[in-house]
Amino acid sequence: MLTREEKEKMKDAIAAALKQAELVVVTDYRGLNVEAINNLRGRLRKEQCQFRVTKNTMNKWACREAGFEQLEEFFEGPTALAYADEDPVAAAKVFNEFTKENEALVIKGGVLSGQLVSSERIKELGEIPSREILLAKVVGGFQAPIQGLAGVLQGTLGQLVYAVDAVRKQKESA
Repeated sequence: MLTREEKEKMKDAIAAALKQAELVVVTDYRGLNVEAINNLRGRLRKEQCQFRVTKNTMNKWACREAGFEQLEEFFEGPTALAYADEDPVAAAKVFNEFTKENEALVIKGGVLSGQLVSSERIKELGEIPSREILLAKVVGGFQAPIQGLAGVLQGTLGQLVYAVDAVRKQKESA
């Protein structure tokens, strides 16, 4: 049994994590075994995301302290919170992949950059291409006009060479 002081520290830790997080995901983990939860934790940890199972009362207290009262509606039944500080898209991708493999995990909703979002919105967020792919597309977009310009210049220079060569042949034959 936790003492009041330990509960207060836990509530403060959850509230601090909520305030710092870019993405908070509220899930119902009912039906998942310990191995599956640990698998999910490991995947999320690789993306700098924490996954915590705590009592709903504790979560509600922490949400009130952090200013996320809108999350309280999701605290029914077995509830776990995930907090992503760095890359919310990467964490959402992990949830998308995991829910395809384990239908028992239910995303209830969450908060993205301080705004309440539905489970559908979190799934959409997880379908965004990775940062590396988006950067590659941007670089490709910058590179395409340069390649086009090089092709045009190459064609123009080739035509100039042909014209000069034709003039040379005409002068030789005259």
